[in-house]
Amino acid sequence: MSYYLSLILTWINAIINALSVPLLGWIGLVPGWLSNTIISAIVGIFFLVVFKYTSNQKAIGRVKDIIKANMLALWLFKESIVVTFKTEAKLFKSSFVLLLYSVKPVLIMFFPFILILAQLSLWYQKRPLNPGEETLITVQFNNNSAEPLNATLQPTTSIETVLGPVTISSKNQVLWKIRALKEGYHTIDFDVNSKTLTKELAVGNGFMRTSLLRPGYHPLDIILYPAEAPFTPESIVESISIEYPDRSDRFAGTDWWVMYFIVCSIVFAYLFKPILKVKL
Repeated sequence: MSYYLSLILTWINAIINALSVPLLGWIGLVPGWLSNTIISAIVGIFFLVVFKYTSNQKAIGRVKDIIKANMLALWLFKESIVVTFKTEAKLFKSSFVLLLYSVKPVLIMFFPFILILAQLSLWYQKRPLNPGEETLITVQFNNNSAEPLNATLQPTTSIETVLGPVTISSKNQVLWKIRALKEGYHTIDFDVNSKTLTKELAVGNGFMRTSLLRPGYHPLDIILYPAEAPFTPESIVESISIEYPDRSDRFAGTDWWVMYFIVCSIVFAYLFKPILKVKL
């Protein structure tokens, strides 16, 4: 089951990655706060429309009318304890029913929302290396692999090896410290037991797509790290990772970008709710 799920997710990522080049390539041309705001607005409005057409709007409208009537009764008969308790019970029941009507559209939107977050994390979660900056690259071997931990980093003009390879047998890892030499998107080649494996590297200023991990054939990792094709289950290498620096920005920086994105999406959804005549 996990194999087929990973296969489906790999196909989905391949399609989304092909679309993301024209759809998200402009992120590197504008300030981070502006791109994150624009994208969050589009996503918020898009999911608002999805909610409208996947939920029972008439039923939601009826429940909201009942809630308004009970709120009015609570204000009119606030002197009566009996009426107050009965009205609060009706309000609780109506709120629960309203929540149930939201379950279906929320479940429908959940997976696409996660895929969108995963794509945006490639741009906002970390920043690319600057020329001259050093970092670590880790080749993680499968725990069940009986083959020796033999990996070589192939020479290239985009990076230079500062230290390594360093083998950590207890963790089934081989590490290098490398220094970035020139800007751009580069492909790093590894010779692993006479097989050539690759990893993407981003070097430059501003916003570039940074792939922290080329994952193994695990569904969760394939979702969270969608930029590169995962290693097959037969591969002796489970993953290859690069440590990128944090991006210091309250609107489009490490971890902060997610909170800003979610808040902005909700704000824009509520702003457009009356315009699109959506009942939430």
